[in-house]
Amino acid sequence: MATLGAAPPEASWLDRFDAACNAAIASPAFRRFASNFPLTRPIARRRARAVFDLVSGFVYSQVLLACVRLRLLEMLAEGPATVDQLAARCGLPIDGLQRLVDAAVALKLAARSRDGRIRLGSLGAPIAGDAGISALVEHHSLFYADLGDPVALLRDGAREDGELARYWPYCANRSGEGFAPERVAAYSRLMSASQTLIADVVLQAYPMHRHRRVLDVGGGEGKFLSAIAARWPQLGLFLFDLPPVAERARASFAAQGLATRTQAIGGSFLSDPLPLGADLLTLVRVLHDHDDASVMQLLRAAHAALPSDGRVLIAEPMSDTPSAETVGDAYFGFYLLAMGRGRPRSPARIGEMLIDAGFVKPRLIPTSMPLQTSVMVAQVSG
Repeated sequence: MATLGAAPPEASWLDRFDAACNAAIASPAFRRFASNFPLTRPIARRRARAVFDLVSGFVYSQVLLACVRLRLLEMLAEGPATVDQLAARCGLPIDGLQRLVDAAVALKLAARSRDGRIRLGSLGAPIAGDAGISALVEHHSLFYADLGDPVALLRDGAREDGELARYWPYCANRSGEGFAPERVAAYSRLMSASQTLIADVVLQAYPMHRHRRVLDVGGGEGKFLSAIAARWPQLGLFLFDLPPVAERARASFAAQGLATRTQAIGGSFLSDPLPLGADLLTLVRVLHDHDDASVMQLLRAAHAALPSDGRVLIAEPMSDTPSAETVGDAYFGFYLLAMGRGRPRSPARIGEMLIDAGFVKPRLIPTSMPLQTSVMVAQVSG
């Protein structure tokens, strides 16, 4: 069994204290004492539960996937039901449905009413009401396959035939030429569904009434611009994305009656100049998909495309974000590795890159939900 060593002499008192605590926690004798002593028993139980959740989290994710695929949470959103009723609607034997319900109740996805019927749980409610979350849960089956051997992924990087690398076609083809329509449609739909999760957070953090025209680079089907259009009808709205994606955005804008207020322009921001005329350029979940060289190329192009009073807004999950480390560092750290390119970056690192690209005064804007996204803004000039 591995033992925990003491902190080096040059370590701070806090590091030495942490090392001493961890050494104690690693001791079976101390854990037995802590679990029996009344004052430390609640802490010991919470930590044991947290450790078990880490060990068994893969099971929890599959329980959630089963609930989503069977549309169990949507059924419960319609009202409480018996196990027999749910089994019939889901097409499962009663024993199988009972096992799923028991697991869902344990995970707070479902709950039991006093009369024994099954109702929606506190964690199931936001999932049942949000198509974007359900789409991500379904999508994670691909990610799950790529994580089958995490050590190989860390050692060798993403495989060209990996599930996520094949799902995101622009990982290998940056121009977008020759994309099969069905592949473009698949990832564009996912981006659109999941973008609704963060659009409100971004727009609450940064009101856009001070601007004249917004250019959303890498904006997919235009979900973010559609949210802006609903709040600020006076703004001119432009979208720039790969040609087959921009075509889908034009169709989406037309279906919403926004064709006269929006313009979707096709091109690659890694090889084509960005359109001129906007005083706000937005990059929503774009930077972390790319390596440092591509990000610097994009930021310099953004600086060149903006007027002297222009600003760039970057919105994405960032590493080193207090209370959101599991998203920025754990989830996206491995997701982007499996995808084959990109990495999560801290606000400090993004700020450095913005300054290197010519921007000034980068600042992090607080958001209501840093777990979903952080927001940084920088100016073209002082």
